[in-house]
Amino acid sequence: MSRLQGLLASTLPAVALAAAFAAPAQAALAPGVRAPDFKASAFLAGKPMAFSLAEARAKGPVVVYFFPAAETAGCNLEARLFAEAVDEFKKNGATVIGVTAGNLDRLQAFSADIEKCSGKFPVASDPGARIASQYDATLAVRPGWSSRTSYVIAPDGKVLHAFSASSPNDHVTETLSAVKAWKSAAR
Repeated sequence: MSRLQGLLASTLPAVALAAAFAAPAQAALAPGVRAPDFKASAFLAGKPMAFSLAEARAKGPVVVYFFPAAETAGCNLEARLFAEAVDEFKKNGATVIGVTAGNLDRLQAFSADIEKCSGKFPVASDPGARIASQYDATLAVRPGWSSRTSYVIAPDGKVLHAFSASSPNDHVTETLSAVKAWKSAAR
């Protein structure tokens, strides 16, 4: 066996395990299904706040994006991407909230960090993945953690769009497109 073959053989199990760990469960709440309302402790720009999905929906659609854990590479990137796009969401009448069950002790600082949320949208604490479980947004191999799953919830409480992908790259594009389609149809 060549050195390269040996290296590949020894790293493939670790790569497969990492891929399985990162893979979210597929979002089970399909468009048209009523999304469970929730209230959660959250932080906005480092300040504690209470978040109510029902209150947010009264103002327009809500993007609820679940992420595995604050202060991890993919979640930091996803938060930054949502922060960069939050003005576009607002322009289209939508509220953005991030929800996580992981690294809750880091959530306050994460919410204010200029390289992450930049204080532009709240991030909610989900101890034990209680909210994520209602949305079928838990990691298959780590049920106490949120998966990377995004929903757009209409003002009437129904799911407009659901998207699950372990990569943080397309969640903003997917949800913003759904919000814009809702706004266009509402005219």
